[in-house]
Amino acid sequence: MKTSILKLLNARNRRFDRDRVSGAFAPVLLALILPQAASAQITPDTSLPNNSRVKVESAIQRITGGTNAGENLFHSFEEFNLQTGSTAYFDNALTIDNIITRVTGGNISNIDGLIRANGTANLFLLNPSGIVFGSNARLDIGGSFLGSTADSFVFEDGNTFSATEPNSSTLLSVNVPVGLQWNGVNSGSIRVEGAGHILPNEDPTVVPLEERNSGFGLRVKPGETLVLVGGDITLDGGLLTAQQGRIELGSVGVGTVSLDANGSSLDYANAGNLGTVQLRSKASVDVSGIGGGEIQVRGETVSLADDSRILADTLGTEDGVEIAIDTKQLTIAGDSFVSVSTYGDGVGGNLEVNV
Repeated sequence: MKTSILKLLNARNRRFDRDRVSGAFAPVLLALILPQAASAQITPDTSLPNNSRVKVESAIQRITGGTNAGENLFHSFEEFNLQTGSTAYFDNALTIDNIITRVTGGNISNIDGLIRANGTANLFLLNPSGIVFGSNARLDIGGSFLGSTADSFVFEDGNTFSATEPNSSTLLSVNVPVGLQWNGVNSGSIRVEGAGHILPNEDPTVVPLEERNSGFGLRVKPGETLVLVGGDITLDGGLLTAQQGRIELGSVGVGTVSLDANGSSLDYANAGNLGTVQLRSKASVDVSGIGGGEIQVRGETVSLADDSRILADTLGTEDGVEIAIDTKQLTIAGDSFVSVSTYGDGVGGNLEVNV
């Protein structure tokens, strides 16, 4: 076994007054409240030429409709939330390459269920107010995933798809998004919660590759990309996995972040007001595989605590790629570490830290 491992150690509560709500009226009150809460999970708005539609089928919310533009499918929702055990099923045609989704209602998206789509479509989710992925949040998509709290997507033809001004343009682009744009208002945060990783402290090959954090956290298919870019980014025991793929974490408050043609590589040259990226409580960002993948982290401050890990290990015959951390302040503590190790015949990847 060859090893090139690098370890850097280092409101007030609202309560019903029981004296004012009698037993006779309580059931009526609950009957009025509960259906509204359930129906507000995923609610389309009316801003598209062909609006999104949601049909509730037990615990599954089947999403159809939306507006096609070439191989892009646009969806627009007033609210987008998923309760524990529920599923948001984007029932798209197999000819769709990109599902581009915005949330316009001004409320945070709380996602604690499964998001799935057909075929190999990439899924883009935009909510400027913020996104919280609970400990039961999962992805079942064939392509890459991008979640952002930017105000709008920007396209090569100059069109935008805005969540803060949804009626500003009715022209939807056939191109892939080439940018994320912030208008200078406070950017919502992105939070990923979980119980933390179960990886060993030393040789990771003890756990088979297909079983590393299997069934937990946000995971894309091998070789695909997972991007979270917005205000402050927090992984509180959260797990992000893209086996031999790419993971991008960026904390941005203003300006534009450019995307490559696949929406997988980000350029922050025109972005400002960078914020905090923090991993704690055994959080994990993992692109390890037969050859290690690629991770980029960008923020004013980046911190790892409580045995959290950023991993791009090479576990087989192919060479690793890179972990790049660009920040003004990097803190690694509590047995946390960053690793571009090799445990196979492939050469370990590069580690680049710009502080």
